[in-house]
Amino acid sequence: MSEKAVQIAEMLDMLPESDQQLAYELVKKLVLAWDPDFTKVTEQERKDIENAEQSGFVDENAIDWDNLSNYE
Repeated sequence: MSEKAVQIAEMLDMLPESDQQLAYELVKKLVLAWDPDFTKVTEQERKDIENAEQSGFVDENAIDWDNLSNYE
């Protein structure tokens, strides 16, 4: 978690519960405005995805999910 996110969480924790709910709804609204389908990724997530793709991961469509014992 970024330092800014930690600071925000600490400030949020100081508020009464009703105000915490209001802050939560505001953050939720901001996130949905930024990405209505939660499909954007952060820079770190993009790097993680690239690393995973280059690591030899297997596409889920290539797995026989009914016969997982074949992969042991």
